[in-house]
Amino acid sequence: MSESPIRIGDQVEMRKPHPCGSHMWTVYRIGGDIGLVCGGCGRRIMLPRSVLMKRMKKITHVGPGADSTGQESRSENEWSSE
Repeated sequence: MSESPIRIGDQVEMRKPHPCGSHMWTVYRIGGDIGLVCGGCGRRIMLPRSVLMKRMKKITHVGPGADSTGQESRSENEWSSE
């Protein structure tokens, strides 16, 4: 199964708008369910990962720890335990 990685801080665009009119959501929690905050009104929701993958149109902004291409870029030293 090839799912796109979702990290805290990512902004995702959903297929259908929230009742406030916004399509943009920000990921604030990762776990069994994915926590999202509406970009328009600030409402917080929790969705199972499978439901989010079906409803998500695209990831428009990748959170901290990624370069401009959307791929994580870390040096060897950052991966080692200190």
